[in-house]
Amino acid sequence: MGDNRLFRVAVAATVAAGLGCGFAQPASAQSLTDRFKGLFGGKSDEPAPAPGAAPKPEQDTGGLSCPPVTIRHGASTYAVGLPGKQAIGNDLRFQATITKTARECDLNGGVITARIGIQGRIIAGPAGAPSSVQVPLRVAVVQGGIGEKTIATKAYQTTVNMTESGSEPFTLVAEDLVYPAPSAAAHDSYVFYIGFDPQALKPERPAPRPKKKPPPSQ
Repeated sequence: MGDNRLFRVAVAATVAAGLGCGFAQPASAQSLTDRFKGLFGGKSDEPAPAPGAAPKPEQDTGGLSCPPVTIRHGASTYAVGLPGKQAIGNDLRFQATITKTARECDLNGGVITARIGIQGRIIAGPAGAPSSVQVPLRVAVVQGGIGEKTIATKAYQTTVNMTESGSEPFTLVAEDLVYPAPSAAAHDSYVFYIGFDPQALKPERPAPRPKKKPPPSQ
């Protein structure tokens, strides 16, 4: 495998989404789809794996392939309720769902840079959505098998301005997930996990300041 070798394997995948109903695809969402197809090669859509399901084997490009994308179990939706209330029933402000994914991988000097595309939709709930919604997402590359191992992980956010329609698409392309290229024997066990991560909205705690040492006694 020579340095500066480039491989690109891209797919787009759709999943069922909605609060008890399917989503129609308005013109605004269609334009986002076109952007994904232009970015990731225009491959035809195919069903996405169910959350937590084993990824389908990929055809590689001369020894390595771009890992498949799987929605992390339990992280396929993001629901927010009124302050102090559960995000259910009349207390639901909005719910976000992932509807489409795509990925592209570049190999250079033994390091892979992945671009993970995520599309989704936000539906306003009975309690009414705010004028803008922060969507927290996490992308990770994981080596599966016995004793699952996280190779790299990063949190992302995107802001969606809500309208009176109560249904808005969102899109995010994570372009800076970098990790060492796996060995030929291990690359089939790699997978990209994506999902909503509300913890990403919380500011990181500042590192504690070191305690001052007392002055030496005379």
